[in-house]
Amino acid sequence: MLSTLFPVTHVAGAFDLGGAWAIRFPAHDGLKVYAVASGRAWLSVEGEAVPLCLSAEDCVILPSGRSFTIARDLSFASTGIDKILEEAWSDRTATINGGGDTVLMAGHFAFTGPQTAMLLGAMPSILPLRDAAGQNGLRWLLERLREELSAEAPGHISAVRHLSHLLLVDTLRHYLSQSAGRTTGWLFAQSDPQIWRTAQAIHADPSHPWTIARLAATAGMSRSRFAERFRSLTGIPPMEYVTRWRMVLAQQRLRNGSDRIAAIAYSLGYTSEAAFSTAFKRVHGCAPMRYKNAECSNAGTSRR
Repeated sequence: MLSTLFPVTHVAGAFDLGGAWAIRFPAHDGLKVYAVASGRAWLSVEGEAVPLCLSAEDCVILPSGRSFTIARDLSFASTGIDKILEEAWSDRTATINGGGDTVLMAGHFAFTGPQTAMLLGAMPSILPLRDAAGQNGLRWLLERLREELSAEAPGHISAVRHLSHLLLVDTLRHYLSQSAGRTTGWLFAQSDPQIWRTAQAIHADPSHPWTIARLAATAGMSRSRFAERFRSLTGIPPMEYVTRWRMVLAQQRLRNGSDRIAAIAYSLGYTSEAAFSTAFKRVHGCAPMRYKNAECSNAGTSRR
């Protein structure tokens, strides 16, 4: 499932902050992770009435994409991240006002494709990490990733790719463990054995002629109870989930292979290329051939 998320941005860096500092960040795609190496900071996220105070060793995930401000004091005038001068950056660390007050480690993952919402679900705006082991792991990964990006030693591209994937897995583990019961999405269907069993069946055999009745039988539930429970956990109706999962697989094959569109359509259970193309366009916003030719892109971008 993680391989279908297509990370298109993985950035790691740090801030060494001093004086009257306050930095404003715009709305972002994907997940951002911050760890306080030393000092403390206030975090204010758009739409949240109560700011969060972060102390040394605290970590926080920002998965909602809202704009936010990190500051020594939220009453200070903030500076946009895009206004920080290039001269302030060295080895992927920005030193503000001479530094020495607070050191923040930062990571960012952005993803392409509408499957992101289906897999990650309705995310909270702020997710602080409470367990010490998880905090230590994330801090180490952020620092190691920043070092690899800065040093550019032999093999650094491969190292960055693997470290980024590990950081993503670690982040999602904490996201799962601390968000259960508070959000919806495919990842959270794991909390319900019956619904999870049907999701596994769909993944194992996406070309099967699935119906509500067949899925409900797999779950061992009545059709009405199954449909209601499935939607409450994943956020979408069962048959819509079947379609979207097929389109996630189709997107993968169009990006990574040379399969003909008709072959992809039939392998995913469609009886005609036209029916497949209609479903693909509804989910991804463009025709399969256009997507295959890289004329359609949902990739997000962000600086830090």
